[in-house]
Amino acid sequence: MFKACILYGDTLICKIVSQAFKSVEYIEGNGEAGSIKKVTLGEGSQFKYMKQKVEAIDKENFVYIYNVVEGDALMTKLEKITYETKLEASPDWGSVCRTTSKYYTIGDFELKEDGVKAGKDKALGIFKAIGAYIVENPNAY
Repeated sequence: MFKACILYGDTLICKIVSQAFKSVEYIEGNGEAGSIKKVTLGEGSQFKYMKQKVEAIDKENFVYIYNVVEGDALMTKLEKITYETKLEASPDWGSVCRTTSKYYTIGDFELKEDGVKAGKDKALGIFKAIGAYIVENPNAY
């Protein structure tokens, strides 16, 4: 799952959830720490684009940390959003994905919980879509 979601996710996500993601283009780097990519969102998204900076990728412990540093998703109210994702083997079968989000607000802006929940729900939907793709195509990644 780490391989599909993180290592090959830039290509796979546009294929599986094309209504939400139109393209991913590296502006700097190739996916390792320090890389910056522009994610153009699809017609199914309320936002147009975002730039993400990869802070860390730990292939042995299945950890990926990145920041959203630019784009209309920040709504001129957020300096950045940091996501830390860790995938672990599930005791039953499959993977467990744990993601922590940190929102860095500008001024006295207060983020509403329903906005955070909506973002979590979308991320879970993408994770499930990738999981279903892997089950249907076990040799793809």
